This record gives sequence, structure tokens and C-alpha cells, in this order.
Amino acid sequence: MRTRLLPLLIVLLAGVLLALGFPLAASLAAAEQERVVVDRIDDMARFAALAQFVTARPEARVPEDEGGRLITLRAELNRYHDLYGIRSGVYYRDRSAMAQAPAGWSVPGEGEGDQAFREALAGRRSHDPQQVWPWQRGRLAVASPVVRDGDVVAVVVTESPTGQMRSHILHGWLLIGAGEFAAMLVAVGAAFRLTGWVLRPVRILDAATHDIATGRMKSRVAAGSGPPELRRLARSFNEMADNVEDVLEQQRAFVADASHQLRNPLSALLLRIELLALELPDGNEEIRSVQTEGKRLAAVLDDLLDLALAEHAAADLKLTDVAEVAEERVGAWRPVADRERVTLTYEGPAGATAWADPVALSSALDAVVDNALKFTPEGEAVRVGVEHDGDTVRIVVADGGPGLTEEELARIGDRFWRSGRHQNVSGSGLGLSITRALLAAGGASITYAGNEPKGLRVTITVPRTPRS
Repeated sequence: MRTRLLPLLIVLLAGVLLALGFPLAASLAAAEQERVVVDRIDDMARFAALAQFVTARPEARVPEDEGGRLITLRAELNRYHDLYGIRSGVYYRDRSAMAQAPAGWSVPGEGEGDQAFREALAGRRSHDPQQVWPWQRGRLAVASPVVRDGDVVAVVVTESPTGQMRSHILHGWLLIGAGEFAAMLVAVGAAFRLTGWVLRPVRILDAATHDIATGRMKSRVAAGSGPPELRRLARSFNEMADNVEDVLEQQRAFVADASHQLRNPLSALLLRIELLALELPDGNEEIRSVQTEGKRLAAVLDDLLDLALAEHAAADLKLTDVAEVAEERVGAWRPVADRERVTLTYEGPAGATAWADPVALSSALDAVVDNALKFTPEGEAVRVGVEHDGDTVRIVVADGGPGLTEEELARIGDRFWRSGRHQNVSGSGLGLSITRALLAAGGASITYAGNEPKGLRVTITVPRTPRS
């Protein structure tokens, strides 16, 4: 969930920062250009003051007082150009030059300079020239009217290089970009912390749910962190887990008590049947059938009691040599295999350690081997092997029996379930359920698959690391 939530938050934060950054960058560029325009207008105010009272054309005879102003104007324009590299000039309404620097420079006939000149003729100073961006080369034209007696008699025009202005804009943008990058890093860090804070209770809840699903009914969720909604969910989950555990405990207690209480009247009933059999002729099929069903019922009650105890008892996990346990159980079951004329062998390493309850593992392996010997015909083989597989150790029991179909494999291990083809084989249908309960208490598992070329392949997987 975090991998899906984080990109969404980061994209939204990046969108917010960009939405703020672009207008800020445009505002900075506009402010820098406005500063340059205001500076040029201030400079042009002095030139306009000198040119205001020059009325004679340069080619005409200039009066002495106007000639001094014109000389001063030309000197100022030349010094201005030499010092700043800015082209400037004062032009009459017909675009003829009163004075300019450098010599020969004229008002541009089109573009920004022409537009600025036209605005000045209308009596307006250049206040909003087209924005110059850092990637655009060129010059910035600014014009201001020269007014005498309320009429525009000339126009002061400047055309400035934009390199320095564009450099200032770019520098400001770099600072904005650095700020945006730093803000993005902070936002990503905050997103990590936020998602961690929000999702941590979810991860804990997921882990507790998995623990309960795998049989660790004591797992609970601490409801002291995270958003209020998730804290309420954690409390509700704990209440549900408590109720489920109570129901399961009541169910186990009922099964155990019922099995135990039924044993006494059943034993008395079997004893009376034995006494009755002594009074009947030998070989009576009816009494033998009743005795067989009674013993079968006693075996079912014993298995029910074992199942209730297996689901209730806690595992005593130890570092166990699984290979040694498997080899020992094969040796214990070999006389039974010899009686049934079935080959029982062990294949695997001399040692393979894992964390398991030795008693539960031995009982589970006994049930699996017993089941394999029951369904393996004479002359076939049952092989027990131990394999290392990364963080687990596997015990594989492969028999040569008839095997099971895909539908039957999906049901094997269910309580009281037996294949319709095997109803004539003794058993209660609880042995593999008990095995699964014993293994689950210690964090192990059991799976079933078809064996090649025939038979059933049962795999017991035991973890090599202790369960946290």
C-alpha cells in the first residue's frame, strides 16, 4: 500500500510546488525587467530635461542658448553609451535625430523599439514592454516623451543590452529551483513519515490477522498509535479476536469434554458386548460387526480428544535435528512396513537442523508414514527424504499407492473426510487434521501433491529460524 500511496502524495506535492514555482519565477522576471525599465526612465528624465528647450533642427542655425543645451545633451548621451553600452537618442516626431549615441543610430523601424516610440508620441512612457526571458537574446527598448507646453515635441529612446538582466533572472530562477528542490525533499520526507504513521497500524493489523489465520490466536494489535479511525479499527479487531478465541476455546473444550465423557459409557457398552459374545455361538457375524463398530467409535473419540488437545496445546520449540527425527521414525515403522511387505527407506543428509517441537514433529511424521503404509500395496515403496530449501527444511514422504485426484487433493486434511475409494481402509479421517494442528502450533506446515508415476507426495516444511 505504501508503494501506491507514496507516488500519489509525491505527485500531488510536486504539482503544488510547480504551481507555486512557475508564477513566482514569472513574477521575479517581471520584477527584474520592471526595475530595469524604471532605471531607464529615470535616466531618460535627465535627457528629456536637456532636450525640452532645443527647438532648432541640427542642420539649422542653433541659437546660442539652445546650442549649449544640445552640446550638453550630446555629451551626456555619449558618456552614457560609453559607460553602460546603452544606445540612446533624442528624436523629433518625424524620427529625425536631435542627438544620439552612437552616431548614426536611429529608431528601429519595427519591433519593440518602434512600438515604444509610438507610445511615447502618444504621451505615454514605456511601462509594459514585452517580457524578456533568459533564453531570449536581444535588446530592451524604452521610450519617454519630451513635452513642451503640453505637446510632445520629441522622444527619448534607449535600447539596452539584456545580458545582465537575463543573468539576474536566471540566478533568481536557480535560487527558486534550489528552494523548490529543498522543499520537495522536505515534502518527500514528510510524506514518508506521514505514510509510515498512517500505514504502520495497518501493517501491524495485517501481521496480526496473518498470525490468527495461521493459528496463533494470542496475537493482538496495539491501539495506541496512528489515526483515530485506525485506532478504533485496532480495538474492534482485538475485540473480534478475543471473541473468536473464546468461541474456539469453548469448541475445543466441548469436543474434549464430550470425547472424554463418552468414553466411559462406550467402554461399559463394549464390555457388555464382550460378555454377550461369550453367551453366543462362536463365529457370530452380527456380534463381531457390533464389536468392530464399537472399537471404531472408540478410536474416533480418541482422535477427537487428541485433536482438541493438539489445537489447544502450545508448541515447545527447540533447535531440532529434523533428519535424525525422520530417520528414527523410519526405523520405528520399518517392522510395520515389513509386515505389510512394503519397502520403507530414508534418503537424505545425516543432519538438518530446524526449529520445531520434537514431540509434535514425531507425532505428525508418524501419522503421515502410517497413512502412506496403509494405502501402499505390497511390493511398492515408501520413501522418506529430508531436503534443505533456503530458510526451511522439508520432509518429503512419497508412497506408491493409488494417489488422489485434484478434487480430492483439495480436501485432504479436512476433518472426517476420506476418499470414497478408501472407505474399506481403517481410520477415522482425523489423523491428518491432527497432524496439521500439531505442525501449525510450531510454525510448520504440511502440503499434498501427486507423486510420479503414482501415489501421494506429502511435504512437511519446518522453519530454520525461530518464530518471532
